[in-house]
Amino acid sequence: MNIFENRGTNLPVWFMRQAGRYHSHYQNIKKDSDFMSMCKNPKIACEVTLGPIQDFGFNAAILFSDLLFPLEQIGMGLSYHSGPPTLEWHLESTEDLKKLNITTPGEEFYKFQGEACQLLRQKLPPEVTLLGFVGAPFTLYTYAVEGSHAGNLVSAKKGLFDGRFETFCHLLLPELLKEMTMQAKNGANAIALFDTAAGELCPSDYREFIVPQLSKLLEDFKKQCPETKIIYYSKHTQASFIKTMDLTHIDVIGVDWRCDLVEIQKLLPSNIYIQGNIDPAWLHLPWEILETKVKDYLHDLRVRGLDFKRWITGLGHGVLIKTPEENVRRVVKLIQSEKCSHQ
Repeated sequence: MNIFENRGTNLPVWFMRQAGRYHSHYQNIKKDSDFMSMCKNPKIACEVTLGPIQDFGFNAAILFSDLLFPLEQIGMGLSYHSGPPTLEWHLESTEDLKKLNITTPGEEFYKFQGEACQLLRQKLPPEVTLLGFVGAPFTLYTYAVEGSHAGNLVSAKKGLFDGRFETFCHLLLPELLKEMTMQAKNGANAIALFDTAAGELCPSDYREFIVPQLSKLLEDFKKQCPETKIIYYSKHTQASFIKTMDLTHIDVIGVDWRCDLVEIQKLLPSNIYIQGNIDPAWLHLPWEILETKVKDYLHDLRVRGLDFKRWITGLGHGVLIKTPEENVRRVVKLIQSEKCSHQ
């Protein structure tokens, strides 16, 4: 079942962070490695990515990697030694822009992702979709300025107006494009852009500053990889953001659990899929409650007219730590038993 075409009769499903710390398969591999090594060793990245496919039967595999590697590539000193990602310095002023420096050409730097995609395409069943992913420009910029995407992001927002964001994007976008094409040309059927910081902006600033950079990146990507699908996921955003977007080169819009899928889908052209958006916290509930919640969720969407043929089912964000594996297994089977067509 390709989640975009030739979908069959049942709903497809994949979860963000489906290969992660909640999964015993991941934990067993992690015992003998560290996070960055797991990402940069193509064989290990392939093995981690395959785990949830073999265990839970998801319809799509998403490359095991990290969205912050472009910050390492442009000279910001990325490290995971303390656990959470840390940078050697932050983009606190326009003077700091002078420190940005491409350490290794993108064609060389991102080879580890290309090799992992090649291995995955060889080992995945042909009906399983392979997804690559990158961080969206604003989210990467926010990490570069703030070190995370939490808090009020005052410095990052000021940087929209003092030139930091525009100059940062001028350097970042060509390199981000190389990362995306590396994944696409080595077997990824789609590239997901994760914009977890986007919803911290107001819609007018999003429209003025973020949409033009996104549009340029995606236009350039589609020129090189016209058959590769683009998934754009943003967190904390609402319908007002979707209305500001240039959807020309986007194939799937992903939203979090705060959004109404029916409302959002009505804003989308008929050729664009919607993705999401079960609350990840539900997966921590006892199965009896979780089963009822998911069945009610599916029924409500069907009754209110969601086009299931244009829906890729998933979570509103990533699988949370300590999520019971059996709940993941059962929810996947429950979703896949649902028909795409109107019953």
